[in-house]
Amino acid sequence: MIVVVATTLGGGGGGGSSTSGSKHQSHSSSGSHATHTPKSYVVQSGDTLTSIAHETHVPVATILKLNPGVDPQILIAGEKLRLR
Repeated sequence: MIVVVATTLGGGGGGGSSTSGSKHQSHSSSGSHATHTPKSYVVQSGDTLTSIAHETHVPVATILKLNPGVDPQILIAGEKLRLR
């Protein structure tokens, strides 16, 4: 039974993997999109630094470097973050 569950989870991971492939393709287009990175991003309710990084194609480390006063654990909706 454990093997069947592992196979099922592996299959789900495969589905997630192809989703990651889609995200990767999206990321590939970010190469040209990187020159169009907005100067800032307004935090929405439920956002995390990771979700913002994925959406804007700006690494979390860069967002933190550009916004030293921001607490990465507590993002406030409406707060404006510099992206470049």
